Amino acid sequence: MTTTADTSSGFDSRTWGMLIGGEIVGADSGKYEDVTNPATGGGLGRVPVGDTADVDRAVTAATEAFGEWRDEAPLYRAAVLRQIADTLLENRDELSHLDSLDNGSPLHEMRNDIDIASYQLQYFAGLTLEVCGKTVPTVPGIHQYTSREPYGVVGRVVAFNHPLLFAASRIAAPLVVGNTVVLKPSEHTPLSTLRMGELLTDIIPPGVLNIVTGVGAVVGDALVRHPQVRRIGFTGSHSTGKKIQITAAESPVLTTVSLELGGKNPIIIFDDADLPAAVEGAIRGMNFTWQGQSCGSTSRAFVQRAIYDQFCNLVAERLDDMAVGNPLDEGSDTGVIAFAGHYDRVCGFIQRAIDDPEVTLRAGGLPSDENSEIRHWIRPTLFTTESDRAEVVREEVFGPVLVALPFDEYDEVIERANSTNYGLTASVWTSNLGVGLSAAKDIAAGYVWVNGSGAHVPGAPFGGYKDSGIGREEDIDELFSYTQLKSVVIRH
Repeated sequence: MTTTADTSSGFDSRTWGMLIGGEIVGADSGKYEDVTNPATGGGLGRVPVGDTADVDRAVTAATEAFGEWRDEAPLYRAAVLRQIADTLLENRDELSHLDSLDNGSPLHEMRNDIDIASYQLQYFAGLTLEVCGKTVPTVPGIHQYTSREPYGVVGRVVAFNHPLLFAASRIAAPLVVGNTVVLKPSEHTPLSTLRMGELLTDIIPPGVLNIVTGVGAVVGDALVRHPQVRRIGFTGSHSTGKKIQITAAESPVLTTVSLELGGKNPIIIFDDADLPAAVEGAIRGMNFTWQGQSCGSTSRAFVQRAIYDQFCNLVAERLDDMAVGNPLDEGSDTGVIAFAGHYDRVCGFIQRAIDDPEVTLRAGGLPSDENSEIRHWIRPTLFTTESDRAEVVREEVFGPVLVALPFDEYDEVIERANSTNYGLTASVWTSNLGVGLSAAKDIAAGYVWVNGSGAHVPGAPFGGYKDSGIGREEDIDELFSYTQLKSVVIRH
């Protein structure tokens, strides 16, 4: 089933600007790049093509603003975060519409992203007074205490799949503890971040938040290498995360780096599970509602052999019923891939899986001319195989592709689930609490659901093992990670 909708944007002649030093500006070079709607190819205006000079301008502005922002009362900084949260909600319709046009995910999902971003800002604002130190018992005449202090200028580089959610929520922790921020949105989905910058010019003091657009190889690289940026936070692919580590090592200064990267995440369904609930959990865990473009997608379904065929039949039926259509259509269950290069990449994975004699296509597959009014759409896809060697089993597709594999015994499936270099999320379905708790312990992943999938619990740390990242986000650990711990010893 497919759907269509009016896709006129009204942004085709809009010229967007970066936020540097409290001003909306173009690139130092004067260069701009056109932005297009991935669903229709229609214009969404043009954005500045930033480069090293713009990064330097932004870092300079952030450096100049740092002293005063650091010395503000913590509750004042918290109040600013709450104002940002309120502003996002007040402009929810516009921002979600921009994200849907620019990113290709359904409008209803992008509205939810605005809500989550607002919540995250409120959450970190509420943690402000937890950024405190401690005293250590010592001998008479000596008093020792610790304090947490900001780094200074923080570089924050975010991914294309949740543009406004990542842009807004990932500045919360560094800002509220007193850092200033230079934010780089993905070059593929910059619009909602630039609009946020416009909305915040009267809320955030000049230079405290700066937004620079441009390609990662130029703007991101310059930000990571900059000698006045001592802290980098990155959300994106494993390959880019590795490059950032290398670049940071080549910087003239020591840079602290945190990485939230990809995953090839397992969902394990034992034969005593509530099968209908597990089927829905597998679909929800794949994040098909934003085209499977999620690092946390549980894209490897290991199903105990006794229920394997039934599970595959039920999932295939559900996927066939999902409405694929224009992101602005409220009836669309799933939208389109965010940009042409990634669309080609996902199609390549699907074609190679179809060509693999050890893999069977059960639902979805390559696009046809079924819906010619939108571009870059791919139906939610299910492959089945008994081979862990298949590329579609081993590699992160970052698209709407689920692969199901049968298993027989507990030890076997745990070993297979842990057989990749990734370790971000995992999901386990069973009616046996002991099995669920054992699996949660034995699976090498940073975030594990038992009889659940997909949803993040507020305040729970999110991050991965192995090649899925370094550090944790969405909780107090993220807040502390943007501070440096100082010990003070006073002899009196």
